[in-house]
Amino acid sequence: MAQQGVMLDQDQFCCSVCLDLLKEPVAIPCGHSYCRSCIEGCWDQDVLKGVYSCPQCRQTFSPRPTLSKNNMLAELVEKLRKTGLQAAPPPALCYAGPRDVACDVCTGTRKQKALVSCLVCLASYCETHLQSHYESPALKKHKLVKATAQLQEKICSHHDKLLEVYCRTDQQCICLMCTMDEHKGHDTVSAAAERTEKQRQLGMSQQKVQQRFQEREKELKELQQAVESLKVSIVDQRRHTISPVSSSQRGREREVEGPLSNPTDPTVGNRLSLLRQ
Repeated sequence: MAQQGVMLDQDQFCCSVCLDLLKEPVAIPCGHSYCRSCIEGCWDQDVLKGVYSCPQCRQTFSPRPTLSKNNMLAELVEKLRKTGLQAAPPPALCYAGPRDVACDVCTGTRKQKALVSCLVCLASYCETHLQSHYESPALKKHKLVKATAQLQEKICSHHDKLLEVYCRTDQQCICLMCTMDEHKGHDTVSAAAERTEKQRQLGMSQQKVQQRFQEREKELKELQQAVESLKVSIVDQRRHTISPVSSSQRGREREVEGPLSNPTDPTVGNRLSLLRQ
């Protein structure tokens, strides 16, 4: 029982960013705790935005919160560390390769491979850091898609909002803010509805192309059959034309060959001349 209690405490005292026991733990305004270096590393990436968020619950803060060491938590972690126990690494870690999308929350030189990208948070998450989206009621409503490196391409460059509307007037994807701005009054539908319509039109076009292909294939077979019939007809005509000529010629040869047996017959010369004609 004591061993189980230690294991429970050990899990509670792990940093969700580096997945190790907390080092100089600090608590941020939402109540979550991190290693000072881990949370500072995350927030250093958001300096230009001026808005800082919790890697777990994604609650945002502005200006950047001041971090203070949680002495009580630090003492508990130090006691746990002295027991000789270390944070157990998550099973089957899958680090991101050159062609993979890396988790935006993981720190260090080796980041885990992201499984999904959140179109609301505009970040990609590995299996470990994705759990908050399954557990937090607010994050459960976020739109998750397969991890993509082109996450920014799904975001409006003018309003930093998701491109979830399609403007048929200008034939481009826009955000909800755009519908009230430069695209106000335009013919718009949801991007999902337009995608469905385009897929339907593409399916119809493919059917028409397939039908035309089958028709051309049928015409080609009919043409080949006509050519074969024409060849047979030509051969038959030649056969019927040559046969009478051959019969007539053989008759004339017999007329000539008869007297040839008698060379003194005066008509032989005439018959030979006739044969040569």
